Formats: sequence, C-alpha cells, structure tokens
Amino acid sequence: MAEIKLDVKIKPLADRVVVKRLEEEEAKTPAGIIIPDTAKEKPQKGIVVAVGPGKLDEKGNRIPMEVKVGDKVIFAKYAGSEVKIGGEEYLIMREDDILAVVEE
Repeated sequence: MAEIKLDVKIKPLADRVVVKRLEEEEAKTPAGIIIPDTAKEKPQKGIVVAVGPGKLDEKGNRIPMEVKVGDKVIFAKYAGSEVKIGGEEYLIMREDDILAVVEE
C-alpha cells in the first residue's frame, strides 16, 4: 500500500473522515474500446488519510471510530464534500458514508 502524506495538516471533526480517492485502472468496454477520462465515473474506493475523534452520543460519551488512517475503503457514490488541499483532491465525509473496509 502506498503511503499517503499530507503537506497540510487537516483534522476532521466528530465522525468525519478524510479520504484520498484511489485511481481506477484504464476503463475499457468488453470490446476493448478505451473509455476517455471525461466519460468515466469517479472511483468509489479510497484510502483514509485522517479520522475525527468520533461523535458524541446523547449522554455525551464519545463513540469511537471504526475506520483508521490507512484503511482502504469503499464509500457511497455521492458521499462527502470534495476539497483541494496542497494541489491534491480529497473527500471529507461522515463515517456513515463508508460502506466497507477492504481487507487484503
């Protein structure tokens, strides 16, 4: 797994997670036609680069996060807000928008 380093420190709040999208391999149709970048959908896989402390329950207790920095995740199609930090694009999303952790 490639190590991800942020030039700018970013600390997500509550149950938010910062994710760097993983680049998809070149897309081809079954007939072998290469799909241009403008027609491809953005990948729904990424690597967690920062994690918030977790949200508070109704009694004020902190609920720990299930994901951690370095986890490879699959997230909902329209999850999060895109931000550009130090020339790189990231997604800031709630932990609830993460559908699964990919284990290799």
